[in-house]
Amino acid sequence: MHTATPTRVRSHRIRRVLPSMRALLVVFSVLTALAVGALYVLAERTQDVFAWTIQPPLTAAFLGAGYAAGFVLVVLSLRDPVWAHSRVAVLTILVFVVLTTIATLIHIDRFHFMDEFADSGFLAKAAAWFWLGVYIVVPVLMLALILPQERSRGIDPPPRHPVPVWLRLALAAESLVLSLTGAALYVVPATSERLWPWTLTPLTARVVAAWLLAFGLATALAAFSGDLRRLRTAAIAYTVFGLMVIGAEIRFRSTMDWDDPPTITFALMTVAVVLTGAAGWWLAPAPRRFRR
Repeated sequence: MHTATPTRVRSHRIRRVLPSMRALLVVFSVLTALAVGALYVLAERTQDVFAWTIQPPLTAAFLGAGYAAGFVLVVLSLRDPVWAHSRVAVLTILVFVVLTTIATLIHIDRFHFMDEFADSGFLAKAAAWFWLGVYIVVPVLMLALILPQERSRGIDPPPRHPVPVWLRLALAAESLVLSLTGAALYVVPATSERLWPWTLTPLTARVVAAWLLAFGLATALAAFSGDLRRLRTAAIAYTVFGLMVIGAEIRFRSTMDWDDPPTITFALMTVAVVLTGAAGWWLAPAPRRFRR
């Protein structure tokens, strides 16, 4: 009987989430909760409460669904002290914030603090400045904290719960679709006319693409990582994202042309996201406490 791995785990400390990373995740949980309120709940009022005006409201609700998934990612990561179980979540967030920062700087003229939007209310202008500050500071902090987190003392717990082959294949296929669509929208936003089921502006196309690419990375890591326990947090957030997008589709169903192939593809992909996320969530073991 082989006992090397259990002995190694018992004799070494499990690498935990550092206090500095936990503090950043707390901040991010507050920011994502605010974004869900402004984008998902108040999707029709972005001209009054958000950093830039988003039309149609379905786009705002889609982005709000992404932030809701981000909120779930960080809250569950805060509840689990083991870094190996939060790594996928943090990398997903990092990809999103970096891409969104770049999109913000490219399209800075669309934000409510510009002279063109002088008639915007105080809340809209404040939201624009707040957004700019967040997306300059947060990616810098994340990049500064990930390296010491990875180099901190301890080891990752060994993988003990392999991902079934069928789930790996499904996640790999979804990753391919999300990544290719996201890359096309981010690099050439005009492709949204052919790829997306409703109208996107260049700015919203790139922010939508940021979420697609972030989840594309998460599903790729899920497909190849090989351990269900490490993917549990991401699987729950992925399920929440799909369910909230379905809710947005129902809420703003008149925005979409349900006879159009991109709309049908989008709806089927959303259902696939929910099913694979729920499968990963169901199959993953419940969290365990690791002592120092």
